[in-house]
Amino acid sequence: MARMAELRTAHTADLDAAVLDEARALLHDVFEGDLDDHDWEHALGGVHALVWEGTELVGHASLVQRRLLHGGRALRTGYVEAVGVRADRRGRGHGAAAPGALERVVRGAYDLGAPAAADGAAAFYASRGRQRWRGPTSALTPDGVVRTADEDGCVHVFAPAVPLDLSGGLVCDWRDGDVR
Repeated sequence: MARMAELRTAHTADLDAAVLDEARALLHDVFEGDLDDHDWEHALGGVHALVWEGTELVGHASLVQRRLLHGGRALRTGYVEAVGVRADRRGRGHGAAAPGALERVVRGAYDLGAPAAADGAAAFYASRGRQRWRGPTSALTPDGVVRTADEDGCVHVFAPAVPLDLSGGLVCDWRDGDVR
């Protein structure tokens, strides 16, 4: 018998170490060990959406602020990170509920929202009204702007509060780890 799911949101500062450890372990399993320290760090410092079934954490997503440069503007962006649902709990709507809970924050506090790109997630993002960025992508690094051609077509944006040219260039702010 399936347990009733409960969705809770909280800022990183309001989560105790045990919950953060549980979230990291969940994401480690979801991404089959492909979650390094930088990936985890990228998920911290913002709002987390946590899906619980009883005392078990079964889903997670977080929203952090990033700056995306486009059209001569530095856009305050709600960047959705670390979206994952336990394999045995998929197909129950948790994958949509967790990031969905963060959309209200994006719409009220940011110029636009953008989910972190994940392999094979394009259909999911499109079904949620995300628009695929068609233009070239780059990252603003300590060495200057570095082209990230591997990320072209992987960025999806939503709820823009400003006009966007989706075929124009997009530059993401710097953060440690993979350049993307």
